[in-house]
Amino acid sequence: MHTFAVEQPDLNWENPAVRQALYDAANFWIAKGVGGFRIDAIVYIKKPAVFTDGPVDGADGLSSIHKMIANTPGILDFLHEFRRKVFDGHDIFTVAEANGVTPADLPQWVGKDGAFSMLFEFSHVNLEFPDDEVWCRAEKWPLTKLKKALSDSQQATAANGWYPIFFENHDQIRCVNRYFPEGTDKKKAAKAMATILFSLRGTPFIYEGQELGMANTAFARIEDYNDISTHGQYQLALDEGFAPAEALHLVQAHSRDNARTPMQWTTAAQAGFTTGTPWLPVHDDYLQCCAESEEHDADSVLWYYRRIQAERFQGEAAAILQRGRYEELLADDERIYAFKRILDDQATLTLVNFTNETIDYDASLTEGATVLLGNYDAQKAGRLRPAEAVIYRV
Repeated sequence: MHTFAVEQPDLNWENPAVRQALYDAANFWIAKGVGGFRIDAIVYIKKPAVFTDGPVDGADGLSSIHKMIANTPGILDFLHEFRRKVFDGHDIFTVAEANGVTPADLPQWVGKDGAFSMLFEFSHVNLEFPDDEVWCRAEKWPLTKLKKALSDSQQATAANGWYPIFFENHDQIRCVNRYFPEGTDKKKAAKAMATILFSLRGTPFIYEGQELGMANTAFARIEDYNDISTHGQYQLALDEGFAPAEALHLVQAHSRDNARTPMQWTTAAQAGFTTGTPWLPVHDDYLQCCAESEEHDADSVLWYYRRIQAERFQGEAAAILQRGRYEELLADDERIYAFKRILDDQATLTLVNFTNETIDYDASLTEGATVLLGNYDAQKAGRLRPAEAVIYRV
């Protein structure tokens, strides 16, 4: 069926011999001593019993394969067999990527009776695409939609399972562009997302360059992009009547290649990634946004990640941030994301302003609280500046 590319075959998981060959391969690596597996695109392994046409959803006359084959009934039978024949009895960690699985489905996938240790689900990174990921039909979303997605995932794993917290990966645009309005200070935005990442309940996952605050790029020609889905989306936009410049603008906003530019290590040529020619151009901000430059800047995103990591694992509120239950506050507010982590009679409070404006809030929320960490030098109770994020010890 070539789910992702014509060149890519699909395995027939209905065949017991195929499944056993895959289990044998996994067990081969466990015998070598690997600590676990990150399993990609697992929701697509089970195909429908009958191959019927799906509904046409665009001018090209085609139908989205995602709707037809993602998370097909019976897939968990295969995955629980995978667990029994590979994972059970071994001290390993498993995390699977599962686009199309909702927070409500998580108890079937993770936890004591689930197929995996953790599951990447995508409700909080598919906000602009509620139906199909068609870039020319992207929708604007309110902050409450993001907050609900995060809260639903937190609640779904509150009593059973554990959550992998992430905002970037190889298939997503950079989070500073996705979650904040145009014109936002990228350094402040990167630190704000780090604040959420390390104060939610679960295991933080950091994608390469996220800890530097890397942002989206904007190549001038469609030929500069090499991601297969990007070229498909560009053509789809043209087929839908968009002008080439408009289609390219959509590509610049949504392409996965935004997250696939070379890692920015130094201020040398090609950001120190290679002495040759990389597969994509290096982001043009690499002189300022690279590990070498940020290492010598105490106010950098890199150093903020180090401080907040230390706060979560060695700080005075480490137990709360690691084990405390989650409770959302100000759920209807379209500007501020606020939540507590509560452990016995102790708590932390995280507040993040997702706008470019200074916002006042009820100062009683932080009455008697002390600041653990924030992305501004000084905090004022009852007020958040543009893209300001702060964690309080309550």
